[in-house]
Amino acid sequence: MAQAGITKEERTVIFASSLGTVFEWYDFYLYGSLAAVIAKQFFSGVNDTTAFIFALLAFAAGFAVRPFGAIFFGRLGDLIGRKYTFLVTILIMGLSTFVVGLLPSYASIGVAAPIILISLRLLQGLALGGEYGGAATYVAEHAPQGKRGFFTSWIQTTATLGLFLSLLVILGVRTVLSPEEFDAWGWRIPFLLSIVLLGISVWIRMQLSESPVFARMKAEGKASKAPLTESFGRWSNLKIVLLALFGATAGQAVVWYTGQFYALFFLTQTLKIDATTANLLIAAALLAGTPFFIVFGSLSDKIGRKPIIMFGCIIAALTYFPIFKGIAAAGNPDLHAAQEKAPVSVVADPASCSFQFDPVGKAKFISSCDIAKSTLAKKSVNYVNVAAAPGSVSQIKVGEVVIEGYEGKGLSKEDAKAKSDAFNKALGTALKDAGYPDKADPAKIDKLTVWVLLTVLVIYVTLVYGPIAAWLVELFPAKIRYTSMSLPYHIGNGWFGGFLPTTAFAMVAATGDVYYGLWYPIVVAVATAIIGTLFLPETKDRDIHHT
Repeated sequence: MAQAGITKEERTVIFASSLGTVFEWYDFYLYGSLAAVIAKQFFSGVNDTTAFIFALLAFAAGFAVRPFGAIFFGRLGDLIGRKYTFLVTILIMGLSTFVVGLLPSYASIGVAAPIILISLRLLQGLALGGEYGGAATYVAEHAPQGKRGFFTSWIQTTATLGLFLSLLVILGVRTVLSPEEFDAWGWRIPFLLSIVLLGISVWIRMQLSESPVFARMKAEGKASKAPLTESFGRWSNLKIVLLALFGATAGQAVVWYTGQFYALFFLTQTLKIDATTANLLIAAALLAGTPFFIVFGSLSDKIGRKPIIMFGCIIAALTYFPIFKGIAAAGNPDLHAAQEKAPVSVVADPASCSFQFDPVGKAKFISSCDIAKSTLAKKSVNYVNVAAAPGSVSQIKVGEVVIEGYEGKGLSKEDAKAKSDAFNKALGTALKDAGYPDKADPAKIDKLTVWVLLTVLVIYVTLVYGPIAAWLVELFPAKIRYTSMSLPYHIGNGWFGGFLPTTAFAMVAATGDVYYGLWYPIVVAVATAIIGTLFLPETKDRDIHHT
């Protein structure tokens, strides 16, 4: 049953729903925006490289459990209603975020600190797993026929606006405090502020009416009594769930996280642009790109969801390498020029090189290859691997300059330190002479070019993300919609997207190529474009009121 229009009350509840979801995303993304600071606070018992990987893994932990939250809260939403599930998810999210702001650091309570932190991240992930499907379903079920793409695209802006809000709050606190004060205790303020947002969000959610579609189903006795069985125990629906995952949300997710989070990590970790400048550039790109969620959501009502999302996946896959290389050239021109003029290589016996991930902080990487690679990784220097004769001691070549490596095995602590100091000094001198900077020179950053390229990445996000909610809602029947659409969305975004920074960082560390991590989103986006184009239907004209 299509509606001819939409009332003022319905507009109000859609706005209220979206605003509450903005706050929930703010809570969730604070952690990602502060990953580097959190690494120092909660993972200081391990070496720097492992601490940062741990921080990324803890960030990803919140994504890992999102599908389980989707199943649990999706079932509740299809059984008892959209509104009450909203209230539960926002309470879990808000309280978990607030407690992070109170949590003692590793220096105060030892290993209990990262354990509690990861536990809170898991709670946040569970809550967010129940949030999005409910918000998208709720808004879509209020929208008139022919305008679902437009109305649900407002929900699509909430993730980006939540990230934008988190960046603004962090920047505000950084501006008031010194870098030392921020790292010591100021980082807690954005987390503690979430208690205010929680109060506003709960008040907003209390004002909402139940979805008219769900209320009608409940009144007519047509609501599902076993949403999990009907969603995943029947092949006719499970097939659509799987196609929605691999043919829609997986590609959408990697484009989303590459354009926002991986771009931020690339600016700060690879290009060594200071955090404030990087956050401002990302925030400016988000501000410029966000209206396009509405543009492409509305356009999908006219030409369909499928062509817009498929085009977004393909154009992103085709242009990621030149865009990120352009960002590097404009963001740290000295680094880019040095890489072109004096490329770095590690000449080593491949058998002596190990994968340097130390989960407990106890492993000793003492081969000459491991020492060379870890030193370059800490300096964020791009390099290529060159195989040497078996048993040979590694070398680092900076252009034509050769720095001889050393084996750490059998050295006393004093000798190891002396060798390390001499090696680092020789490498540092060679890199400096070749023009490699310790960090990006603020005066040389071409901010306009970086902003334009970042904005292009955000527009790619809006292409794939703007219409996705309407497409997912329309793929499934009303009585199991919350459960059915939540799972592929959160596996796609929680697993394919949430693990992207960690996976890409590991790929870069293993190869020495700062652009190598881009192959992950490119491959996933291309696979999604192929599967979605061949197997998923267009749904823009479907009646979503059927049970």
